[in-house]
Amino acid sequence: MVNFNGNLIDATDTFFTSENRGYKYGDALFETLKVVNGKIFFWEDHYFRLMASMRIMRMDIPMNFTMEFLEAEILKTIEANNLLNTSARVRLNVDRGEGGKYLPDETSKVAFNILTETFDEPFYTIKDGQTYEVDLYKDFFIAPGLLSGLKNNNKAIQVMGSIYAKENDLENCLVLNTNKSVIEALNGNLFLVKGDKIKTPPLEDGCLKGVMRKQVLEILSKDVNLYTEEASISPFELQKADELFITNVVKGIVPITKYRKKTYGNDFAKKLVDKLNTKIRLGA
Repeated sequence: MVNFNGNLIDATDTFFTSENRGYKYGDALFETLKVVNGKIFFWEDHYFRLMASMRIMRMDIPMNFTMEFLEAEILKTIEANNLLNTSARVRLNVDRGEGGKYLPDETSKVAFNILTETFDEPFYTIKDGQTYEVDLYKDFFIAPGLLSGLKNNNKAIQVMGSIYAKENDLENCLVLNTNKSVIEALNGNLFLVKGDKIKTPPLEDGCLKGVMRKQVLEILSKDVNLYTEEASISPFELQKADELFITNVVKGIVPITKYRKKTYGNDFAKKLVDKLNTKIRLGA
C-alpha cells in the first residue's frame, strides 16, 4: 500500500499523472527513513531538514504538515503494509503537485506520498570480512552551494555514478565538486580517519546535509581524545588515511576497505557503530 496525501491506495494503482511537477521538473524533495518496531530513527532531524529544504525551494508548506501529522501518516502506512513489528525502509516524498511550466501556477499545491519496503537489519552492524571498494567518479561534478545539499529529485550524478560503479565492479564511488574536492559518496556522507583526527567535508562544499552525518558528528564531539573538523578533502588525502567510511540513515556506517591500491581497516568504524547503537537504544 502507498500513502498518497493521507489516502492508502494499492501500490499498483496510478496516484499521480505525467503532469506531476516532481516527474516533469524534479520539483520535489524526499526523506529516506529507517523505521524499526514502529519507531522512526532520528525523526526530528528528518522533519526539520525537510521543512528547511521546503523553505529553500519556496514551497508553500501546508498548515497540517506538523511533525506529529507526518509521523502518524508514516506509521499508518507502515501498519497497512504489515511492517509495524519489524524493520522497514520508508521514502517520504514531497512535491509541488501539478500545474505551470518552470513557474508553478497558482493552482499548484504541495502533495506528499509515502512508500515502504522491508529491511532486514534493525540495528547497525559492520560485518567482518566484507569488502567495499570505491573509486572517484570524475565524469561529472557537483557545484558547491545550498541547492546541492538538498535531498531532492535531481539525482542525475548519483544515477550515472551508480552505473559507472556497477560497470567497474565497485560498491560505490566518491563524488567531487567543481573545485575537485571530494565531498561525499553516491549514497552518503564521507568521513576520513587519520590517527586521532577525523575529517568530513563541510556543507559549503556541496555535500548532502545528512541526518546520519549529524549523529556521527555529535558522537565524535563528546570524545575529548579526538579532533574532529569539517574541512575540504583532496583526493590526495584518501590514500594517506587510516580509515574511510560512509554514513547514511539506512546502512548507518559503512567502512571502505579499498580505494585504488590502498586498503583500510575498520576498527574505528566498529567502535563508532557501537556508540551509535547505544545512542539509539537510550533514545538519545
